Amino acid sequence: MTAAKFFTHPLGIFGASVSATLLWGSSYPFIKLSYERLGIGSHDTLEQIIFAGYRFSLAGLLILLFMLIRNEKLYYQRGSGGMVVSIALFQTVLQYMFFYVGLSMSAGVVGAVIAGTISFFQILLAHFLYKNDKINGAKGVGLLAGFIGLLVLGLSKHDGSSGLHFSLGEVLLIAASLFTAIANLMSKKAAASYSIPYINGYQMLVGGIVLCAIGAWRTGWFPFHFDGISFLMLLHLALVSALAFMLWNNVMKYNSVGSVSMYLFLIPVFGVLQSALFLGEPLSAAVLAALALVSIGIIIVNRRKLKAAATRAA
Repeated sequence: MTAAKFFTHPLGIFGASVSATLLWGSSYPFIKLSYERLGIGSHDTLEQIIFAGYRFSLAGLLILLFMLIRNEKLYYQRGSGGMVVSIALFQTVLQYMFFYVGLSMSAGVVGAVIAGTISFFQILLAHFLYKNDKINGAKGVGLLAGFIGLLVLGLSKHDGSSGLHFSLGEVLLIAASLFTAIANLMSKKAAASYSIPYINGYQMLVGGIVLCAIGAWRTGWFPFHFDGISFLMLLHLALVSALAFMLWNNVMKYNSVGSVSMYLFLIPVFGVLQSALFLGEPLSAAVLAALALVSIGIIIVNRRKLKAAATRAA
């Protein structure tokens, strides 16, 4: 089965999308655990940025190693420089600079919930950018169901307060979600001309080096003392980035933005579940309600595609 057939088949879309969002969901507790292990506090902004730089530089190198093993071309491809730099700016530098600093000021559960706004931004942007990717009735209902699921999570207060409250950390996380949505659309465009490993590998490496340079401004290039556990955490986060972005960008390459963006609503669900498991953060019945709403939203958005696949298979 070719990549195009796999990533356009409903089961392929489902498997790749769920795997990518599951991996991304694990980043919330692992970043918080890494901060604790390395002694990075909520006000240690430059240390947070350089740690993000380590992660993405390593992720980029892992992807390039994968390309080398597969005998893929690593040399510069004409015309790709501008795309690589632009994607690196939005997907790695801006997104993760805001994300890492914002997450240090927020609970893992809250960060995971806010990540669901990536889908909202992405579908909304696609509606205005692509003539054949408008928000129709099914997408609107599915989007509404998923967004209500996020509100259920957001209103299940972790601190006992009532209503919706947005701290500085949460505002930074929302901004990071917007940058993610923009970068995803840029990556979709780049994938039409260049291989996904090539774009991801180099943009992560470039973005990671920039983050390291920003963080090293006052901290130096090596401000941490890694032990075996903290290094394995960093390696896990790098693998998460490498694998998740490879899977997600393949799904984005072969499908319309609106039909797959709903899966991004799974990031907060997986993030909440894993934050509860690894960080011991409270897990309420609201999570189960949100999971049900997200699942309903995914089914509604993909109902026509699933019917078409069943008709072809009959």
